[in-house]
Amino acid sequence: MKKQVERRTVDLSAYPDLVVIYLGMRVNTLTGMKTLLGFGPRISQAVAEQPDGLLLHESFVFSLFPPHVGMRQYWRDFATLERWARSEPHRQWWQQFLRDAGGTGFWHETYCMRGGMEAVYDDIAAPIGLMKFTPVQVARGSMFAARSRLRLPGDASLPAPLSEAEQYRNDA
Repeated sequence: MKKQVERRTVDLSAYPDLVVIYLGMRVNTLTGMKTLLGFGPRISQAVAEQPDGLLLHESFVFSLFPPHVGMRQYWRDFATLERWARSEPHRQWWQQFLRDAGGTGFWHETYCMRGGMEAVYDDIAAPIGLMKFTPVQVARGSMFAARSRLRLPGDASLPAPLSEAEQYRNDA
């Protein structure tokens, strides 16, 4: 006799400002394999240091061909996620990636318990995620930073790894 499915859910009342972020790196060229493999140990070390606000980190594989790996992170609130993203070592990783993606593409999609979603896709050749069904635009102006894409009030506690002017200085 078949056992009835055990359905469970979670009580998120202790996490009113919870933020979930999915991140991924996709290999675009053979060189990208080296870049991808180089990030794994650095991410593991950063997570092992238990940054303030990080509740859970999970890694997974989206596809083997092309190689595309990712992670899901649960953060206490957007402020702690943003502060970590603008601090070392993440700040240095992001600066390095934005100068040279090393044959990879990177993306993230952020979902907030209080409402709001945002995403960015850097050197992602084929549409994935939200790109597949929403209009895509260049990440400039109000679309440059996650805080403004989410329409959150206030300013970040730390400057972005690269300012918009630095990011687009060669486009002038």
